[in-house]
Amino acid sequence: MVGYAERQVCDLPATRIAVPAHHAEIKVCPACGKPSKGPFPDTVPQAVQYGPTVQTWASYFTNYHHRPVERTTEICEDLVQHRMSAATVWKASEHLDTCIAPSTEAVKGLLRDAAVLHVDESGLRVRGKLHGLHVACTERLTSYEVHAKRGDEAMAEAGILGPFRGTMVHDHWKPYFTYDKCDHAWCHAHHLRELRFIAPQSQQAWANDMAALLVEIKAAVAATPAPTMRLSPPERLAFATRYDAIVQAGFEANPAPVLTIESAEKKRGRPQQPPPVKLLLRLRDFKGQVLAFMADFRVPFDNNQGERDIRMVKVKQKGSGGFRTLEGAQRFGRIRGYLSTARKHTKNIFEAIRDAFDSTFR
Repeated sequence: MVGYAERQVCDLPATRIAVPAHHAEIKVCPACGKPSKGPFPDTVPQAVQYGPTVQTWASYFTNYHHRPVERTTEICEDLVQHRMSAATVWKASEHLDTCIAPSTEAVKGLLRDAAVLHVDESGLRVRGKLHGLHVACTERLTSYEVHAKRGDEAMAEAGILGPFRGTMVHDHWKPYFTYDKCDHAWCHAHHLRELRFIAPQSQQAWANDMAALLVEIKAAVAATPAPTMRLSPPERLAFATRYDAIVQAGFEANPAPVLTIESAEKKRGRPQQPPPVKLLLRLRDFKGQVLAFMADFRVPFDNNQGERDIRMVKVKQKGSGGFRTLEGAQRFGRIRGYLSTARKHTKNIFEAIRDAFDSTFR
């Protein structure tokens, strides 16, 4: 023989449910005749129960891969030839929520102390009605809050934004401005979308000029070498001067309408402004928040982080159609925050769930 050739086949072994039995010896006292039974392990409180791996499977499919409960039971039956009940899947998530409670509170504390915080909100259907879904996150942390309302009450109950003193990045949703103890910065992905809509619709050159300026500032920030954390004063002044000139050109392209006495009497309150003017007022009155990213490089150009994190919860709604109870939706939010944080730390999600369960089975 001059040698040999080798071929390898990577495959998975057949997986089955294993049922180890625990026996507690029972003895009868020869003196008094009373029976005495040995103790079972603390991790086996029931006569029949599922172990941490089965609970990990159930939680993994329904909370991370967004499978409905019934589909999760079918997946487990197909893979391990054992169909668990829908109640078992629900209880697994309830148990996981209890296991991760310390982690959930720790993440909230870290978010309150963050230098820059991404926030976003959307609607989530619960019991056939639209509820509020709020996310507060960074590149390494995620926390969700599901509430019957979408405004200040929901954010206050989450307990993150009130004590926050850093810079909050968002899309100019008005309730965020009730938190005036922190700084605010705006998402320029939203601004660019608005500007690119206004330019062809209104035939106004200033919109293209403003979009080009924002992209140019972003490029200047990216080209600035570390450890510099802001553009130089001359650069900031030059960009701010051009910014003011473009805003002024925008107002000149959108002169205020002349109101007659008759029209003023017919319409009460603040007059409705067209989209270009609404954006111009925002750019003029909140210049500091718009240009915050060039004065502090920790502030990002957009709020894509918040939008990416909130999108995954919406995927769950798309697959399941909504949540039957508010408690279930809130539980899913807490679990999803734990899993998102684990993923941001490059942690294997299945192992992260198993580690949480193992903490109570040790």
